[in-house]
Amino acid sequence: MFIMKTKTVTNLFKKVSLFSLALISFASIAQEEEEKKWFDNFSVSGSVDGYFRYNFGAQNDNSTAPATSFANQSGFALGMANVILGYEGEKVGFVADLVYGQRGEDAVFNSDGSAQIVNQLYAYWNVTEKFKLTFGNFNTFLGYEVISPVGNFNYSTSYMFSYGPFSHTGLKADFALSEKWSAMIAVMNPTDYTENNPFDTYIFGAQLGYSADNGSAYLNFRYGNEGEPGLVGPTFQADLTTGWDLADKFYLGVNATYLTTEDQGDADASGFYGIALYPQLKATEKFTLGLRGEYFSVFNNGLTGVVGLDGEGDGSVIAATLTGSYDIGNLTLKPELRLDTTSEDFFLDNDGEATKSLSSFVLGAIYKF
Repeated sequence: MFIMKTKTVTNLFKKVSLFSLALISFASIAQEEEEKKWFDNFSVSGSVDGYFRYNFGAQNDNSTAPATSFANQSGFALGMANVILGYEGEKVGFVADLVYGQRGEDAVFNSDGSAQIVNQLYAYWNVTEKFKLTFGNFNTFLGYEVISPVGNFNYSTSYMFSYGPFSHTGLKADFALSEKWSAMIAVMNPTDYTENNPFDTYIFGAQLGYSADNGSAYLNFRYGNEGEPGLVGPTFQADLTTGWDLADKFYLGVNATYLTTEDQGDADASGFYGIALYPQLKATEKFTLGLRGEYFSVFNNGLTGVVGLDGEGDGSVIAATLTGSYDIGNLTLKPELRLDTTSEDFFLDNDGEATKSLSSFVLGAIYKF
């Protein structure tokens, strides 16, 4: 009798245990399926920013400022509101990068209508683990600095960034050649014509990249006719962007670029070239001090209204920008002092007289989410 009861209880215990395990397994599978819902691959990020700028020894009425992008208004001024929507699937995804405000307007200056708020809009396909295709409007692969203030250490921008391309619309292919080497090729509309192509011309881009644990280097190229055929000659640009952690708290970035546009007649080619160094010292966990030292030169009237030019259309500028970056949670304050010195008289002092130098102060505030 006792043996029979023991067997009955044992069999009942086994059945209960198996049923419990089945419930746990079912719950785990259901939870796993619930964790993989389609909207879990969506992301939302972005930033808002504004700044204050003041000239020393020069007028503060927006008539005198460094001829670079974005932080060129006097007094308290707006940057932009930036919202980035993304979807990252196993094979495919997209990015919709929307901007609104003065900085955003400057970034998409060749756009009209609703596209004035579109900074980037592209879809991508991870064809294999080492091959990716991107189609649409994407920010340029050339240069050290970017449109979003979150991606730059200095709040004001360099001359090389301001007169290099901002964005492209086209098709690019990225290749992972090895764990450290990468390559990219692209065919695109003329630079900064992101909505459509008003000319029957296209430009080509290429990149060779090397990435290691302590830094990276990218050699970039673009070539093509940037305007109406027969009116504008082909443009060629070569650009080197690199940055390395030389010590635990010391970083050095370097950007060098050369751009030339062929003349349609018998005149010499025109363009510009420059180099900039970006040393940065991390003083504390929250505060970093950095310097941007840039030399930028225009030849044969390659650009006008940027630096003072001599009778042959040549001119240059040396710009030194000392920036502090202090983090308060997701808010970053960036006070900076900037001195621009041109080879020819270009700026105006308080008396309205032409001068070769301009010193200014900028305080930028950036909130990222």
